[in-house]
Amino acid sequence: MEKYAIGVDIGGTAIKFALVSESGKLLYEHSLATEAAKGKTAVLDNIMSGVAFLLAKNSVEEHREKLLGVGVGVPGVVSLDSNTVKYPPNLPGWDVVKLGDVLRERLLSEHHLQKPVFVENDANLAAFGEASFGAGRPFSDFIMITLGTGIGSGIIINRKIYRGTTGAAGELGHITIDFKSDRIHAGIRGTIEGLIGQKRIVEYAKQLAASRPTSKLFEVCSNDLDALSPKLIDQAAEAGDETAIDIWRWVGNILGAGLGAAVSILDIRKFVIGGGVAGAGEFIFGPALEQLKHYTLHSMHDGLELIPAKLGNNAGVMGGAALCF
Repeated sequence: MEKYAIGVDIGGTAIKFALVSESGKLLYEHSLATEAAKGKTAVLDNIMSGVAFLLAKNSVEEHREKLLGVGVGVPGVVSLDSNTVKYPPNLPGWDVVKLGDVLRERLLSEHHLQKPVFVENDANLAAFGEASFGAGRPFSDFIMITLGTGIGSGIIINRKIYRGTTGAAGELGHITIDFKSDRIHAGIRGTIEGLIGQKRIVEYAKQLAASRPTSKLFEVCSNDLDALSPKLIDQAAEAGDETAIDIWRWVGNILGAGLGAAVSILDIRKFVIGGGVAGAGEFIFGPALEQLKHYTLHSMHDGLELIPAKLGNNAGVMGGAALCF
């Protein structure tokens, strides 16, 4: 039997769990509500409940020695020792928590298992999952971008997570590309996330649709622009609606300009793109690649490529398991 590990991905509303083999096979999956509003203790209890669910599987109980450890993804900055998380967003009541130590102690006391626990930023973990089992496998160096509520990112260099001086590297969503913008997000003006985070995309779509009353956007949202979502915008774009296509072109243009800065700094040419907004596919990828070339030196164009992510919502748990391997 292969060795295996447990991956845990802590989100603001749900915690995902998976038992993963060394070859990348999902053996079991589970999820629980995060219950973040109940505070740190409740979230920790839920993490351990999910881990206990996977440990209770017969095959795991029979081969406990083959469990290599637990890898946990969490929003926020994680220390270089892969142990401590600092002020994670969407987890009220958490400040500086030695999460690895806490979970190791509970594994030992509650399940008599002395196993390593690795903690990592959730975006880094998704990138590592794609590097280990997904779209990033062919590349030694790439950047993963997650387009969703915010703009997540993780940097892989020499097939390892690049974490910077303190563990906070990879916040590409906070790169400023318009220092004169009136959009201020997280206290920074004109960032990629502030300009094309999901909420801002919907705001822009509503503004554009209001000036184009014949757009199919009205049809897909039943004439209620407040009901617009990236999925509905994509639906209209697939139906050939020029307004929807213009919205995704605008998103791609901004994304491409931001990625250009990353190429100029790191000389990384491959980008794995995931997240719900990335479901628009070539409507975003085409304009983004065009602008990426526009905002980089011609000598840096060789090898530039935007690749759709493969693992979807499982990237985090797969990355968590991969840390143990």
